Amino acid sequence: MARESGDASFLRRLNQVAILRALHETESATMAELARSAQVSRATAEAVMETLLREGQAEEFAAGAAEGLRGRPARRFAFRAGVGHVAGVGIGAAHLTVMVSDLRGRVTARGSVGVPRDLPAADRLDAVARLVAEACAEAGIGLGQLTVVGVGTTGVIDGEGRVVKSVVLADWTGVALQAELARRLAVPVLVENDMRLAVLAEHWLGAARGRSEVLYLHTGSRIGLGLLLGGVPYRGSNAAAGELGGHPDGKWRAFQHVMEYALAVDPGELRAPAQAALFALTRAEQGDAEAARALGALAKDLAEALVTLVTPLDPELVVIGGVLAQAGEWITGPVGDHLSAVCLYPPEVVVSELGADAVCLGAVRHGLNEAERRLFAS
Repeated sequence: MARESGDASFLRRLNQVAILRALHETESATMAELARSAQVSRATAEAVMETLLREGQAEEFAAGAAEGLRGRPARRFAFRAGVGHVAGVGIGAAHLTVMVSDLRGRVTARGSVGVPRDLPAADRLDAVARLVAEACAEAGIGLGQLTVVGVGTTGVIDGEGRVVKSVVLADWTGVALQAELARRLAVPVLVENDMRLAVLAEHWLGAARGRSEVLYLHTGSRIGLGLLLGGVPYRGSNAAAGELGGHPDGKWRAFQHVMEYALAVDPGELRAPAQAALFALTRAEQGDAEAARALGALAKDLAEALVTLVTPLDPELVVIGGVLAQAGEWITGPVGDHLSAVCLYPPEVVVSELGADAVCLGAVRHGLNEAERRLFAS
């Protein structure tokens, strides 16, 4: 048998990638559409399709619109999303979350579990590995069928997936998270900061779709930032962008108003800042004027803090995530008004559309980006 030259083999691979990418970018396509999109001949498209069908990367779609002079139904083809899977993991202080998706990003299984905040790092990693295995079983696949696992966690994460510093989890600093999980799961693992993955998820499926310059503000047991610049999560020179560090006693000036209000109304219970905000929100929605004023003061202080970020970064959108996302217009209205009054180009202010799923969905998207890079590598 004649041996194929290196140049011919490389050209075949380029054509295969072009056809596969064209399939991936649409729901289904005819052979003629694929040939036009990939800029190859019909004969080349047919030869490539035979390979893709044989390798399980494509499948024949149901007959659609007519093609050709005699009106015969066109053969349509689709990317076979189930040819691979990724998992996304969100590692929080008190909760672990996992989602498994096909290569179209359709979530086919998910799971979550609560964990003690003081759980040792090794036990936390073991719990993540168990949860990923359980989610894979629910999706009907084995662990080894995962193309990659994306992971989001608090802290400064270096290029090797190591936790350089974490102020949320006491023994998390120094953990070689990527290497440790890859050893437990025996599949490729990518680790990224949770706030960067949250803004990535909002850009993919949430409030920031179609936007390229976005500031994501997380509010909850901690405050964090995720920056999307040029459509890409910004890491910073030391991979520390958005990591605001610790706050003494967990109290921030912006939350002081709702904390004082909650303590005055219900002195028998000491609430954390996020809990005090939700308490004030509930009372404000019931018509309590003092609660409404406390929320307004919170929003004003939050807006004043955001000015220091909005002015130099010039985002087109600010997304409020975490606990304060539940407040909706109670927060976005005053914050937007203040930014409009003091910023030359005030951004739109909205709440997260993904809620508590943002980090895990961002981890799925992070994994999909790597899976697609591998899939389309020439």
